[in-house]
Amino acid sequence: MIAILYDKIIKEREILVKDIKDTEELLKGLPNGKFICTRNDTRFKWYCRDGAKLQYIPKSEQEFAKQLAKKKYLLLKLESLNNEMNAIDAYLSKYNTNKCSKADNLLYHPGYNALLGSEFKSYSEKVEEWCKASYNKNPKYTEKLIYKTISGGYVRSKSEEIIDMALYMNGIPFRYECELVLGENMLYPDFTILHPINGKIYYWEHFGMMDDDNYVNNACAKLKMYAMNGILPSVQLITTYETKNSPLSSETVNSIIKQYF
Repeated sequence: MIAILYDKIIKEREILVKDIKDTEELLKGLPNGKFICTRNDTRFKWYCRDGAKLQYIPKSEQEFAKQLAKKKYLLLKLESLNNEMNAIDAYLSKYNTNKCSKADNLLYHPGYNALLGSEFKSYSEKVEEWCKASYNKNPKYTEKLIYKTISGGYVRSKSEEIIDMALYMNGIPFRYECELVLGENMLYPDFTILHPINGKIYYWEHFGMMDDDNYVNNACAKLKMYAMNGILPSVQLITTYETKNSPLSSETVNSIIKQYF
């Protein structure tokens, strides 16, 4: 499983290298200055800031404004691509092709495997089976699965996409919206996670609308249901929160992953 993940990351890096190169090429020849777009009632005004100088761009120079807007878009895209590249390089710098326990090494020995292979499986084999096994997914509102993730699936929000990418990039096995039966209730946690070291199951719920009263009430009811069934926040249950003014950041997600896994 580790080798498969490594190969996928290497391929993803190759794609990023090409995307970065293409984006840098598109930036060549674009005009100097920073594009600023302001709104005055129902109208928009364009400006170009070049150093300390702020120049108004009339509508007659729409092509100039378009080129500056294109430059701003490409610079932001390049920033995102470089952030992804840094995350990949950080993972690869810590990658260990010999990441295997002594017990697992014994099972890989052909002499021992002939005697023990039918009864015992290495941890990596168990993880791979868990990752490949089918599971019941959330059947509701599948049309809202619109964000393509680096792991190859689809999620419902940009914040879930951030969590998905962080788990994937750190080689942590997970399932998205996997069915969980708690007594007479059925839930679909955002992420069901297999701890890569101790093999324990963790759940991650992201609450993304904590500035909405009804949403908060439902979130509290869900947390109570988890707790009443022995799944405790900050123990087996990881929770993150956001509002419109306080979005979830990749720094927060990576800090949590470092703490738990």
